[in-house]
Amino acid sequence: MTPFIMDHPLIQHKITLLRDKNTGSKEFRELISEVTMLMCYEATRDLPLKQVEIETPMAVTKANVISGRKLAIVPILRAGIGMVDGILNLLPAAKVGHIGLYRDHDTHEPVEYYCKLPSDIAEREVIVLDPMLATGGSAIDAITKIKDRGVKQVKFMCIIAAPEGLEALIEAHPDVQVYCGALDGHLNEDKYIIPGLGDAGDRIFGTK
Repeated sequence: MTPFIMDHPLIQHKITLLRDKNTGSKEFRELISEVTMLMCYEATRDLPLKQVEIETPMAVTKANVISGRKLAIVPILRAGIGMVDGILNLLPAAKVGHIGLYRDHDTHEPVEYYCKLPSDIAEREVIVLDPMLATGGSAIDAITKIKDRGVKQVKFMCIIAAPEGLEALIEAHPDVQVYCGALDGHLNEDKYIIPGLGDAGDRIFGTK
């Protein structure tokens, strides 16, 4: 699938604030949540609707509501946690799973340390969350584990992506729709996105 690269002015403005090295952890967390919420509008554009009958203060009418599609969100720990509230503000009934992966500093490959998913995840459409798509290794591994549980519909949402990671993810999972806030230039020799915004997890949680 062709990745959906966001071009909305509000998203671009807030991503610029995220990139600024002078943005503190409190504001950074708030911005991550706000950007995720804005991106969620596009990621849920295909939700089916059905008509129900309601009574307004003026008349009885028919109006649209979401037609019962079960959703789950799965943040990739730890930075993906920063995106959860932005989604739940719009989709409070969604279930939340967690996949814990860290990148080996020598091999740059993902290493799993935790996986807890809803018991009925195979019946749900899943949105995987990670602020940064660098090499693509963590996203590919997380989506593979989710598909192994029987999930048929998976989307992936990131705030910033490198071309290398985006290409790898599309090659590994061509059926997964990717939503990206910004597509950056490249990865450096340490596999960090340039210009990027640094380590999203450290900036969310105030750690170094």
